[in-house]
Amino acid sequence: MSHRTASAAPHLRRLFELLAAGAPAEELGAVAAEARRAGVDARDLAEVEGATEAALRVRNTLRQHRRRETELTALFDTAGDLAALRDLDAVLRSIVRRARMLLGTDTAYLTLADEEAGDTYMRVTDGSVSELFQNLRLQLGEGLGGLVAQTARPYASPDYRTDGRFLHTGSIDAGVLDEGLVAILGVPLLLGSGSGGQVIGALFAADRTPRTFAPEEVALLCSLADHAAIAIDTARTMADARLALAELAEANAVIREHSAAMQRAAESHDRLTDLVLRGGDVSDVAAAVAGLLKGEVAVHDGAGWPLTATGEHGGGLTDGTEHPAGAGKAAGGQEASGAEETAGAEEAAALVAAAESSRATAHAVFRDGRWVCAVLAGQELLGCLVLYGRPELDDPDRRLFERSSVVTSLLLLLRRSVAETENRVRGDLITDLLTAPDRDPAGLVARGRRLGIDLDRPHFLLVARAGDAARERLADAAVQYLFGCGGVSAVHEGAAVLLLPCDGSGPGAAARAAAGQLGRLAGVPVTVAGAGPAAGPRAIADAHAEGVRCLRAMHVLGRDGGGACAAELGFVGVLLGDDHDVDGFVAATLGPLLEYDAQRGTQLVRTLRAYFGCGGSLTRAKEELHVHVNTVVQRLDRIHALLGPGWNTPEQTLELQLALRLHLLSGG
Repeated sequence: MSHRTASAAPHLRRLFELLAAGAPAEELGAVAAEARRAGVDARDLAEVEGATEAALRVRNTLRQHRRRETELTALFDTAGDLAALRDLDAVLRSIVRRARMLLGTDTAYLTLADEEAGDTYMRVTDGSVSELFQNLRLQLGEGLGGLVAQTARPYASPDYRTDGRFLHTGSIDAGVLDEGLVAILGVPLLLGSGSGGQVIGALFAADRTPRTFAPEEVALLCSLADHAAIAIDTARTMADARLALAELAEANAVIREHSAAMQRAAESHDRLTDLVLRGGDVSDVAAAVAGLLKGEVAVHDGAGWPLTATGEHGGGLTDGTEHPAGAGKAAGGQEASGAEETAGAEEAAALVAAAESSRATAHAVFRDGRWVCAVLAGQELLGCLVLYGRPELDDPDRRLFERSSVVTSLLLLLRRSVAETENRVRGDLITDLLTAPDRDPAGLVARGRRLGIDLDRPHFLLVARAGDAARERLADAAVQYLFGCGGVSAVHEGAAVLLLPCDGSGPGAAARAAAGQLGRLAGVPVTVAGAGPAAGPRAIADAHAEGVRCLRAMHVLGRDGGGACAAELGFVGVLLGDDHDVDGFVAATLGPLLEYDAQRGTQLVRTLRAYFGCGGSLTRAKEELHVHVNTVVQRLDRIHALLGPGWNTPEQTLELQLALRLHLLSGG
């Protein structure tokens, strides 16, 4: 019986099948052993063993290619993440996770340099379980990571805890021990190349068991670290670009805003200039500024009194020519109460104070819920511009408001110059009226009409006087006071003479209003006497003579700094007045008693006459009246209630006795 040896072909075919199936090296190595047991001859067995070694080499080569393919895929994925970079933290987490996966380590982490603190800190971790480790900070040169950051070179340790190449610190060793790490590989994150490269951090892969990292693993981690450095640099560049874009957008917005403000300022300037060139008045400027600034605007003179206004702040300013001569009147032409006059004076004083503050700062100021800007001619305060309804005023609008005050000052100067010129011409007329009213009455009336003054219309005549040192200031104040009211002033015999149309009040009220305003404008007390109404040259001259006498009497009576007319000076006024209004004086002095007696049939006037006639003796008065003394006392109490507590002062007693005599003489 013949003996046949086994063929090597089945074993070679088995090698190919295992190789194609990706079998482990152990199975490939077992094929040669099976051939030996099967009795393959020596020569064929050598072929099988050679084929086995070749299959193992092919398997290793295929495994390296597959690993390289996996690494390249990971790197390509990382590059794709970088290309679509949106969130830096997300990209860094992806890189750290891939490093852990490709190197097959228990954990991976990334640290970044803190330039302000001068150390490095944990930025991203994957697979870490220790909070102490996740919050570690490493100084340059400390530990493996600190050495990587300091030298910009990769370092690997199969067992960090026993590796003496690194500077161990208590905090680092505690963190590594708490995490349970043994083998650590770290590579630098480099921006740039060569000696000029900058280390911005490090990428690590670590195991909890001893391990030696192969050179290809170090190279792979270095590639991932390069991608991480690019991601960080790209993110920083994008952040800088976003910041630059934001700053550029902000600058662009500022430029557009500035351009719009410049255009608006130019348009506003053209509009205000056009108003001036077309002969616009202060009221037109106020209306234009109110429209431009979306608020309400008022113009006040240097004493704080209104010249013109818009909206609800216009009050009684219906024609835009309100002037200090009307400041003592309430709406409707009624005499303002003392409280109203006081409130108006306080308001005017507050505006003057705000205007002075504006002049000191050279800018508009916000006071009491309104903007105030001084209207100046050099350093002279002509008045102020007031803006209501705009508590917030940005810089462009504020500059527009301040520029409007310049236009307003030009108009006020122009108006004042025209008024002063007209007043000098009209003042000559006043001088002729007062010195020679009968020389040519018709000619004087005609001259007045040519100058815009109707002398046949009733006028109040005011005579004002201040100290000799303030005479020139008083003359200027009179011009300002009459500005816009249709009146005229002149200096005559050392006093300012003002002729102004009647406004429905009396000469005393006109004199008091003028005294207050002229005093504020001139800066010194001014005494004003009023007379009139007077129409025609002769009547105006007579009114002036009465005013001069009244002014002299006010000085004698100690009433300097105030205003009054002859009728308000009691019996002195009766003596000084041209009409000698006896009945008016009696009615003004005894009126309450006469009315009481007429209504109730009492004898208060007779009792008062008897009381004065008996030298103030109650006993003699009751005998003359044939009544009980208590009746006299009761009647005197009633007189006290009707005439007021000052009825028995020496001055009032004199006026009462004179009135009683005149009443008796007239048949009362």
